[in-house]
Amino acid sequence: MTFNVTPPRQILPVLQKIKDSYLFWHNYHQTMPKTQKYSLGVKIDNLFTEIIEAVVTAGFLKRNEKIPYVHKAIQKLDTLKIFLMILWETKTLNNKKYATLSILLDEIGKMLGGWHGQLLKQNSPEDLGEK
Repeated sequence: MTFNVTPPRQILPVLQKIKDSYLFWHNYHQTMPKTQKYSLGVKIDNLFTEIIEAVVTAGFLKRNEKIPYVHKAIQKLDTLKIFLMILWETKTLNNKKYATLSILLDEIGKMLGGWHGQLLKQNSPEDLGEK
């Protein structure tokens, strides 16, 4: 039996960055001490998946329906950053891993912030022909 494998669709750049960040986190999460792995580690893992879900959903919606999902992704990202900071401050996450994740998440934050700002501008009353 032969299977035809088609290459995956190209995904949004912000979604690719989130996916890459999650894969980096996932590798570390597997090796975390059990005390943090099943508490804060699970919360962080869930936040990553919720961010992915919000961005994927926004990607499929009409322009004027995207804003709440992009906003939700930004909110979840900010929470994720705080939880990672706690892991770093408790010495569960070393400096190198924390720095790598922080850089990736800051880039994602800038991308989401730009997307959010663009959506707000595109959906402003002036751009919709209203006054």
